[in-house]
Parts: sequence; C-alpha cells; structure tokens
Amino acid sequence: MAPDDDQHEGFGDHPIRTPHGFVEEGADAARHFVSWTCYRLAPEWRRLPEADRERQKTELAEVLDAWSERIVLGTYTAVGIRPDIDLMTWRATPDLDLLQQCQTDIASTELGTYLETPYAYLATTKGSQYTKAAEQAGFRKPRPVSVTPTDKRYFIVYPFVKQRRWYALPAEERGRMMRDHAMIGRRYPGVTLNTAFSFGIDDQEFMTAFETDSVHDFLDLMMEMRASEASAYTERDTPIFTTIKLSARDALDTLGGVRASVLAER
Repeated sequence: MAPDDDQHEGFGDHPIRTPHGFVEEGADAARHFVSWTCYRLAPEWRRLPEADRERQKTELAEVLDAWSERIVLGTYTAVGIRPDIDLMTWRATPDLDLLQQCQTDIASTELGTYLETPYAYLATTKGSQYTKAAEQAGFRKPRPVSVTPTDKRYFIVYPFVKQRRWYALPAEERGRMMRDHAMIGRRYPGVTLNTAFSFGIDDQEFMTAFETDSVHDFLDLMMEMRASEASAYTERDTPIFTTIKLSARDALDTLGGVRASVLAER
C-alpha cells in the first residue's frame, strides 16, 4: 500500500492521530520525532532463575512506565507472531534527545542487557502535501489532536519507499491516484492509518502504521490496495510487523515467566 503522504487522516470517520499521523500545516505546527524499536530477547534469559526474571521484568516495566509520563510510549508484543522480534516500542516526542535517553535507560536495565534491536525506525510528523486530494476523497480537513494512541488491539507498522519515477509525475496525476487510493481506505472505517516521514533521517521514505481491532479487515484492505494505480509505484514495503498492544508489564510477561500463563487465560 502506498502511504498517505497524500492524506494523513484515519480511514472513515475516525480522527487522525499524532504522533505518527498528520499535524496541522504551517510554520508553527507542532511536530514529533517518532521511533519504532523492535527487540529480540536473547534465549539465555529464559534459562535464568524464575525470581531473577520476575525482578528484571519489574525493573524494566517501571522504567517504561516512568518514561511514558514524559513522552508518548506504547508497548507491543510480537511473541508467537514473528520469529525475529519479541517486543516493540512506539515512542514520540518533539525532542529527539529524549528518544536517545529513553533507549539508554532501557538498555541499562538488567533485562535490557538481554535485548537486541534487530530493527529500529525513525520518522517525523509532517503536514500532508495532498490535503486537497484528501478532501476530494471525502475526508474532512485535519486539525491538531491529542498524541494519545488509540485503544485498538492490534498495531501493524512497516517502512515504505516509493519508486523515483513517482516523483517525476505531475502533481495533479499523483493527487488523482492518491484520491482513488484513499477512497479504498474509506471502506474500512475500523482501520486507522497514520503516516510519518523519514526522508533524509532514515533509510526509508515513510513509516506507515495502522491501528485496528480486526487483523482480517486490515488484510482485506491491503489486498484491495494492491490493485490500485498508485500501488504500482511501490519500491519497498517490508518488513511488516504485526503486534498486539499491551501494557508494559503485560508485554514483558509474554517473554516468559509465571505471569505468562495467567495472561494467556484472560
């Protein structure tokens, strides 16, 4: 799916969401740095005594909870979903230095010494260059909103790169294709789309992130998007990370330990 650099509103009647969505355009618009960091647990951690694992989970959960009071911070599990990552954090703040400091604190915990970071992505919020096309597709004009994430159960995110020939097309033609692209999205009001920009600050051009309570709806949306004209200009849109939103402690419990079985029974 081509990212909505063309419009950054949630599908259907759902409001847009920062930090990894649209913010009001203009010189004084608030913008956020956004990071998605994926963690893989070293297998030797699971061989530690149970008491040590529980203590370490508690320590890291306290660090994450403390940081969530300073920045936007969401925690997600990929245990049992992808073989190459176990956890993901979604963090956002206007201050890039805080992202670095937060990661340092995570790595400084006992459990943090067992966490590798096979993937990490950086982006920033930015106003859409195709707002008119979005309005023509039936989306209301975006307005500043809270940076609080939604409560949707599943979070899916991936990096995105368009082919260079896309940028050589006339703006009117790109706007037309993205308007048609956005109309497909309107048929899936339960899927909230958020887009952030990575030009010049990371290897991808965009980060596309989706929040939904139905992974099936998201799959159906992606299948329809593949047939759109704009999708033909996709250069790369992998890897794709499907995760489950949980509190910091519950996400850490999916790594293993006495609470993991309790969590599975909920």
